[in-house]
Amino acid sequence: MDPFSSAAVAVDLVVLTIRERALHVLLVERGIEPDAGAWALPGGFVLPEEDLEAAAHRELAEETGVSAGIHLEQVRTYGMPGRDPRGRVVTVAWLALAPDLAEPAAGSDARAARWWPVSSVEHGALPLAFDHGVIFADALERARAKLEYSALASAFCPPEFTVAQLRAVYEAVWGERLDPRNFHRKITGATGFVEPTGATVRDGGRPAQVFRRGPVGQLHPPFLRPGT
Repeated sequence: MDPFSSAAVAVDLVVLTIRERALHVLLVERGIEPDAGAWALPGGFVLPEEDLEAAAHRELAEETGVSAGIHLEQVRTYGMPGRDPRGRVVTVAWLALAPDLAEPAAGSDARAARWWPVSSVEHGALPLAFDHGVIFADALERARAKLEYSALASAFCPPEFTVAQLRAVYEAVWGERLDPRNFHRKITGATGFVEPTGATVRDGGRPAQVFRRGPVGQLHPPFLRPGT
């Protein structure tokens, strides 16, 4: 057997956004076998001339119409034999985050594409094709865990935001209500995590400071999820 022709390489995307204050994931309904009619993560095979990140960006643009302003990071590689009945397929999973993405358009081999509330998908509530349920769960946990110590939450925000908007991101991703005063004290008290722009906006009738992401990408000490 030629070891250089024994496997195909693909990319799969866990695309998360916040819509109506709830975390949503992009799924496509497969229009071809295997698993025709099942919901799956968007993705596809890597073209011969592409590197992995270029393939991820191409698939992302095809499914969302967005090619810039999105946080994209690699989650891990999945290569269990039998994960795809068509043959040996190794896939590299990517986590993509952006604020309030628009309605998706289905690709050529999909019947439909839509945003699903994460609460309707996690814990196997909506079975996904192939091993996409595992990939989705791994990427979701990556996003939730990184909010504890990194500036990842700002990827769900516009370039300038209020603390209340940032708190809404944490609440949507974690699925937990947070105490507003404690959150404000923690976020604004961390040196360099966010920085004021000098502007204010009306938030619920009261003026609120506007912030941008600061130069320090780590939150120390971490802001732990409730119950951890």
